[in-house]
Amino acid sequence: MKKYLLTTVFIFSLSALVAQVTMKKDDGGFWIKEKGENVFFFQKENKSIDGKFIRCNYIHPLCTLDGTVMTEDFPEDHLHHRGVFWAWHQIKINGKQVADGWELNDFNEKISSVEFKQIDSKGILKTTAEWRSPRWNEGNDPFVEEYALITIHPRTANYRRIDFEISLLALTDHVEIGGSDDEKGYGGFSVRMKLPEDVRFEGRDGLLEPQNTAIEGGNFVRIAGTIGKNGQQGGMVIFASPENPVQPQTWILRQKASMQNAVFPGRNTVSLSTTTPLVLKYSLLIYAGNMSSRQITKALK
Repeated sequence: MKKYLLTTVFIFSLSALVAQVTMKKDDGGFWIKEKGENVFFFQKENKSIDGKFIRCNYIHPLCTLDGTVMTEDFPEDHLHHRGVFWAWHQIKINGKQVADGWELNDFNEKISSVEFKQIDSKGILKTTAEWRSPRWNEGNDPFVEEYALITIHPRTANYRRIDFEISLLALTDHVEIGGSDDEKGYGGFSVRMKLPEDVRFEGRDGLLEPQNTAIEGGNFVRIAGTIGKNGQQGGMVIFASPENPVQPQTWILRQKASMQNAVFPGRNTVSLSTTTPLVLKYSLLIYAGNMSSRQITKALK
């Protein structure tokens, strides 16, 4: 049974029709496609630069509706940044720091299973990952099991929606996670996006001005600018569910050379249970042209 659970991929269909969203195995991971066009690549296997900044369990490339790559991996300014990812600076057991999943220090992650389903025209990607550290039982035992459920909706009008549900279950007592231990407190769901020169940020109530520290902007931020082929306007909406444990949602936003982060939980750590997973929910809207706050609200229902 254990060997079966560690099998790399299970692929099956729950629809009698040919689904629009499909998965194709490739070196290091899997391409998610819609009608044969690239949507994103899920990095299953470890990837590094000369054995440093080892990472897996993230999305890159993520593509616009016209196929333009809109994320970055191993950017020169922050080599630990990686596409669409979720990670925390503070990872503690019994009050002691054992790993930094954000900067990838003493942090070993392994994808133990991947499952892809086709339901109607949607794609459902389920992954299980183990967190280990050489500073905890010499890296022999995982101390957190992570479950991710990624739902890829087919393109509708001028946008595509991708939903994320991330569940974290401690495998030993007294595990805590937290953002950076400073006034910024960044950590959690993040996107390292290629930022256009004319980038602008908008929340539900209008334009947002990035600051050094986290700002309030409501539960979604729209990142807009010249993105895609032939100078087209477009962008991305990052949505943090109001069901997430820490409200109001705050954001670390950057106009160049960095990631965009839906902050959770901030500087102060939160404990992970060994019986009830911590569940975090986010969505991305990848759009062409423009999306008003009203359109975003409707798209996220």
